[in-house]
Amino acid sequence: MPTRPRTVHSPTVRLRRLAAEMHRARVTAGYSQLGDAAKALGWSAPKLSRIEDAKTRYIKPDDIDLMCDLYGIGTAEARVALHSLAEQGRERGWWAEYKDVFGDNVLPDFEAEASLVRTYEGLVIPGLLQTAEYTAEVFKGGQAHTDNAVERHVSARLERQQILHRQRPPHYSAVVDEAALRRRTLAPGVMREQLQHLLNMATRHNIDLQVLPFDAGPHAATTGSFVIMDFTSDIDPSIVYTETAIGHVISEGSAVAQFVTMFGHVQAAALRASESVSFIRHLITQESDLE
Repeated sequence: MPTRPRTVHSPTVRLRRLAAEMHRARVTAGYSQLGDAAKALGWSAPKLSRIEDAKTRYIKPDDIDLMCDLYGIGTAEARVALHSLAEQGRERGWWAEYKDVFGDNVLPDFEAEASLVRTYEGLVIPGLLQTAEYTAEVFKGGQAHTDNAVERHVSARLERQQILHRQRPPHYSAVVDEAALRRRTLAPGVMREQLQHLLNMATRHNIDLQVLPFDAGPHAATTGSFVIMDFTSDIDPSIVYTETAIGHVISEGSAVAQFVTMFGHVQAAALRASESVSFIRHLITQESDLE
């Protein structure tokens, strides 16, 4: 089993929170134009822009103090909080040890601090609900990875799943297409164990699992799988994560509302939780008969 993640928060979310706080403080202080504030700080506009866009991972403590002085942030408590955000934004999460697996993929970074995760998955079991054996079968598919690479992917995925087992886990709501449940693995027994694992996870208080059956016909998410992540702090904007064969896309703003609407339609089309459990139990019986 993997060790528990050392970082229980997201450095990227903390950096984005710092950026939002600094932007808000600038505007409140009367510097509606970023260039005016940069000039008053004695900085270039791009430097301040990178801070407010959360593009700078390392922000000097002296720079935090300079902005606080200019924007009139005088309380020690507020300054300490901003310095803390900057320090947390510089940290390296456990996923940094899996650069060979994740590359520049920020999914585990955002997952670390998400309070609500909603996902639709059309082709495979959602990663946070996969067994190690099933994950290995997924990455062995098409012989696209070496044995060592498969082991690394399995280990990284098990690390990701720790967010569902921590003391205060996020609420996880998953709608899984019937196609993902019926796509059998080559290794015998793996799919049956995976389906049983889904039933076990569905009993947890923080997990909602629904099956979208073929009988539902065409649905709102025919464009593909996606993950919506919300965060506890109001200042942290919700995001949508989508993945392609060559990378990933993080969407914010109005796009999030579109995906939330899409997820609502998919949930409505899916079986209820109790019906989904019965459906999966039936599939387990079919798998057992085939073995």
